[in-house]
This record gives sequence, structure tokens and C-alpha cells, in this order.
Amino acid sequence: MIKNNLNWILLAIIVLVSFGLMLNASLQESATMDELAHIPAGYGYVKYLDYRLNPEHPPLVKAIATLPLLFQNLNFPTDKSSWQTDVNGQWVAGAQFLYESNNDADKIIQWSRLGPMLLTLILIIFIYIWSKELLGRWWALLPTFLFGLSPTILAHGHYVTTDIGAALGIFSALYFFVKFLNPPHNIVWGINNPSKKYLIFSGIAFGIAQLLKFSSVLIIPFFIFLIIVFYVRKIIIDWRDTKPSKKFKRFSIRAFRYARSVFLIFIIGYAVVYAAYFVFTINYPLERQKSDIEFTLTSFAGGPVPSGKICDLNYNKMRCLADINILMSEKRLTQPLAEYMLGVLMVMQRSSGGNTGYFLNEVSSSGWWYYFPILFIFKEPVPSLILILIAFLFSIWNILKKIRINPLLKNINPHQSASKINDYLALHFAEFSILSFTIFYWLYSIKSPLNIGIRHILPTMPFIYILMASAAKKIVNSSTIRKYLLAAFLLWFALETLFATPYYLSYFNQFGGGIWNGFKNAVDSNYDWGQDLKRLKKFVDNPPAGENIDKIAIDYFGGGNPKYYLGDKVEYWQSSRDNPIYENIKWLAVSINTLQNATGKLHQGQQRNPEDEYQWLQKVKNPYKPDYRVGTSIFIYKLD
Repeated sequence: MIKNNLNWILLAIIVLVSFGLMLNASLQESATMDELAHIPAGYGYVKYLDYRLNPEHPPLVKAIATLPLLFQNLNFPTDKSSWQTDVNGQWVAGAQFLYESNNDADKIIQWSRLGPMLLTLILIIFIYIWSKELLGRWWALLPTFLFGLSPTILAHGHYVTTDIGAALGIFSALYFFVKFLNPPHNIVWGINNPSKKYLIFSGIAFGIAQLLKFSSVLIIPFFIFLIIVFYVRKIIIDWRDTKPSKKFKRFSIRAFRYARSVFLIFIIGYAVVYAAYFVFTINYPLERQKSDIEFTLTSFAGGPVPSGKICDLNYNKMRCLADINILMSEKRLTQPLAEYMLGVLMVMQRSSGGNTGYFLNEVSSSGWWYYFPILFIFKEPVPSLILILIAFLFSIWNILKKIRINPLLKNINPHQSASKINDYLALHFAEFSILSFTIFYWLYSIKSPLNIGIRHILPTMPFIYILMASAAKKIVNSSTIRKYLLAAFLLWFALETLFATPYYLSYFNQFGGGIWNGFKNAVDSNYDWGQDLKRLKKFVDNPPAGENIDKIAIDYFGGGNPKYYLGDKVEYWQSSRDNPIYENIKWLAVSINTLQNATGKLHQGQQRNPEDEYQWLQKVKNPYKPDYRVGTSIFIYKLD
């Protein structure tokens, strides 16, 4: 009995260990930057059915996270200007809700994080289910293990942010879409009769993905690409067996049916989106929503046209999207779609504009094309990096052999090669879908100037692990030595995670400087997101032997509130205020994210006020040799 279910027992162990590690880290951490906006926004959705906060992210993760808060007697700042009059006053509302309304901030944060943890655990199980279908019940444990114990996943899997939601949404949407194209053999399937069951599931999963993160819109062109590939493959299979006089009719009808099916998937999906936004905008007044949208999109695509015309295509076609969005906000019927569209447009605007950040000792807002490749190399544990590299090289060699293209590119038979490719797609369409999506998403991410964290490529990590496991299965085969080598790599991986506990967010591998020096390469959500403020409180309340801290200047980056934790001991600080010692304050705490952005080399065209560069600190101390360090991300200086 146990032997027959051992795979499920091992899966349960992975899930429980992952949950335990995330919970342990969460309990020690303060709110991260984005959580300061997401938690009050989600509470506004589920408590007041009002979407005025944080429209640039879809609602589902935030709503799931804040559902437990409905059972607590909380004070919410609906009487403050951040709710009543400010346009998207998410940051102020977050500070007021968590720290200024007589609520228990830590209790709110911890209960809210259970939702994202649940989504992470669901994704771990989902990875096992699909991997089991592709690799078998034992090999499916390999990608499940790597994902469930990845430091990156353990970090972002417990924050109230949309990144783990994006991974779950895209993974499930692709799973059901591939099932729709290639249903199990026990499902009645004809070339012209796609499975209605999986079409509906695919549509629902697509809609849920859109409600988890706006980057999921990328699966629209990808689904179209996949169905075209599937359609072309079917044509190749049936071409010779179809009479010339019937080819046009047969393949045209098939094209129409495939196009209709994918269109229905999108319709079902957006019906799900509409339903969710309908609920969460019930109490969002139309007049208020319209004015909020008008203000938010003031600068979109250059702003309103001088003529005042709506959708003046002769002036600016992109501005037409904003005009349509504003018009949609005038009617209750289209109000939900208007709010969804606003979020998409805000993401478009922000993605094109980039975000000022630090990377490899440079500060820039234009981004770096090599940002994600290098970050992945620096933040992925070395054992899994080695396994991925071996799998990649093996797969390339295997593909070249299968399609009979030798290294000298001689004796190529185009028809035979096409036949081999078609045979590969027939047997490995799911693998092809996973691989092509990973490439597509990475290319999009590399092109984007919005470089604020490895979390933005998190949706590809389940697929990378599955592809690696597929190759590893072929490489190991029945070799005992190779099995032991694989086991050694997995033990190494587990130890990397264990030694990183509980500092998963700041994890960098040996190539990237390790946990304590990774900040030299990247910060923000890669290293310092404000998670160490509770540790700072412990340091100040229980200073090192012989030290006394009655006042401390703090230049903090994150979603916490220093005065909430430390009261009158805190003096908010910034570089431009000069040395705190001049105000009889002998202690200074600076977030590493702030320090790196203040001292990093400026990219060409980038500007920074010299007063914000901590030049005075560099004269009296080595900023990178603090007297003390709190957690991984806060440097403490004792000023004499």
C-alpha cells in the first residue's frame, strides 16, 4: 500500500517542507515594498467591493490574500483622503491601514501571506501532475523538488505580490490548452471535433491567468502560435491522403474550426475576467472611476490630442486606447472591462518607461538586455545550474541527431528533416509547447527595460525544471553511477536552500557573491525589499554588549514603518540631511537598496542629485564595511 503511494507521500513531504520554510521566513520578516500597496487594495476589493486602489495589478492574488482579514475586526481608512479623494492612494492607504489605524500590522501581514503560500503549494502539486503525465511518477518528483525548494520560489512564494500567481496562471493555462489540442487517448477526439471539455477548461484557466497578472496577456499570441503549428502539422499529415480537388475545402474548414475554438477560449476567459471585475467594482462609483482613469492616463501616449477629438487616428493611434478606456468607464455594463483595460494600459506605460535600478555597479532606468540571463546565473543554485546546462547541451545534440543534421551541415534532406520535426511534434507536442513558451517569454523579458527582479521570469521556472528533468531522465537511463551523481546534485541543492534559511530573498549563489555579498550585483526585489525591519527592531531593543541605542537615524526602503516598530527612537533620515552626528544621533541605519542606488555608477544620461549620494558617509566610513548588519539588507553605522 505504502509502496504504491510512495510518490504521493514524497510529494506531500515536498509540499509540507516548502510550506514550513516559507512560513518560517515570513514570520521573521516585515512588509516588503509592494505588499504595502497590495494588502490594502485587496482588502478594499473583498470588504468594500471597490477597485480604486492598485488598478495596475489584477485582483485575484490580492483578493485571495486578504479574505482571512474579513474575519478580523480591522479599521480601514475609508475616512481619509487616500481613499476618498486621492487617485490610487495605495501607498498612503497601506501605511494608514497597517500602521496608523490601531491594527496589528504583523497579524495582518502574516494572515495575508497565507494566500500566496497556498497558491505556491497548488503550483507545486500542479507541476507534479503535469510532469507525471510527461515523465512518469518518479521522475516527476525531480522538477517538483527543485521548484518547491528553490530559494527564489520560497522567497516570492510567500509575499502578497502577483509573481507566483503569474506562474500558476500561465502554467495552468498552458496545461489545459495543450490538453485541448492533444487530449488523452480516452477522450473522444476527431480532427474536426475538438474536445469541448478541455476547451472550456482552457478558457477558464486562461481567464484565471489574466486575473493573476497582466503579463499573462502574452499567452494570447502564444496560443495563436501554438494552434498554427498544430494546424500546419495536421496539414502535413493529411496532405498526401487528400485529393487535390478537396484540399482547399478540407483545410479551410479545419482552419476555421481551429480559429473558432481559440476564439471561444479567449471569450470564455474574458467572461471570467468580466465576472471578477464586475464584483470588485460594484461599489466603485462610475463618476469616480472615470475621473480616476482620466487622471491616470493623462500622459498615456503623449496625452489627449490638441484638437480634443476622441480617437483621432491621424494624430496618435495609441492614444485611442486611452480614449476608449475613458468612454467604457461611463456605463455600468462596461465598467468592469474599463478597469481591466486601465490596468493593462498602466502596465504598458510602465514597461515602456522602465524603472530606475541598480545592476552590476550601474544605475539606470533604461534596463540591460543581459539583466535576466545574468541574474538567473547568479541566483539559481549552482547544482541546478549544472543540471540545466547538461540537459541543454544533451537536448541540442539529441535534436541535431534526430533531424539528421551533422556538424558540417552536409547531406541535408529537407523533406526528411521536415518529417523528423513532424514526428517529434507528434510525440512531444507538450514538450515543444513548454520549450517554445520559455524561449518566447525570455525574449520578451530581455527586450523589456523594466528590470526590477528575477521574479519577472518566475513563470518560466517550472518549465525550465520540467525540460531539465526530461533530459535528465534520458541521460541517467539505467546507469547506477549517473543516478548517484544526480542524487548528489539534489543533496547539494537541498543544502544550498537549508544554508540560505531564512534569507531566501537575498539568496545569491557562489557565482553571484553569496547571500552576504549578492547586493554588489543587484538589489531591489533580488535582495532588499524592506524585509528586515523587524530584525532592526530586535537589534535596537537588544543592542550588542556595551552599546546603547536611544536614537537612530534610519534611511529605510520597504513596506514597513520604522516608527511603528521603534517609536520615538527613530529619526527618519536621508543623505541630503548630512551626518546625523550633527544632531547628536550616533547611529545610522541604511537599506542596501538605497545605498547602492545612491553610490552606483550612473548610466549615460542618468542623473542624480549629489546630495543624495552619501558622499559625507564615504568620507567618515567605508559604506560597505558597516559596524553592524541587520539581516542581510540593513547596514548599521556607529558615528563617532
